[in-house]
Amino acid sequence: MDAASADLTPHQRYKLLVSLIVPRPIAWTTTLNPAGTVNVAPFSFFNVLGDDPPLVIISINPKPGARLKDTLVNAQRTGEWVVNIVDEALAETMHQTSAEYPAGVSEAEATGLALAPSKAVKPPRIRDVPFSLECRLRQVIEVGETRRLLLGEGVHFHVRDDLFDPATFRIRGERFFPVGRFFGNRYTRTRDQFEFPPAVPK
Repeated sequence: MDAASADLTPHQRYKLLVSLIVPRPIAWTTTLNPAGTVNVAPFSFFNVLGDDPPLVIISINPKPGARLKDTLVNAQRTGEWVVNIVDEALAETMHQTSAEYPAGVSEAEATGLALAPSKAVKPPRIRDVPFSLECRLRQVIEVGETRRLLLGEGVHFHVRDDLFDPATFRIRGERFFPVGRFFGNRYTRTRDQFEFPPAVPK
């Protein structure tokens, strides 16, 4: 297969990108709607962009019928959200929150997901994830007619106590089992890891 991007439809480009650029981290995102209902949604067009300040980006396209997704509407309105990183224990629940629930229904309540208060923002975090990052909106970037990029600054970190080594300020990798996104309903575990010695010029 050999094709110019301009010769492909947006859907064809999407199918190639999501199936070839893998695995992708998942931003399991919590926001609040105007009634105070907690919206929970996973996004795999997501990554971290820097550390000073801590920056994350989430790419959000509309729902069928061009209706904006609740996460985008809520984050733009309040300027706040929480990125939660998914591990194996919560992977199935995360997948269930990707279903199309009616507007105003909390995916957290529908799936029995436990929440915990945040420290610096109003949306709660997901209690049992290995890592949550409370975020404030820096910028919404419009890409074309439909896609929006949420650029956020991480303002408060939550790392599960059993994962964090205060002596080294590192994560205990033998206890950290995040999942990544492939495509469609496919995900991957991260248990099969390998390590190289430090690289040196040849």
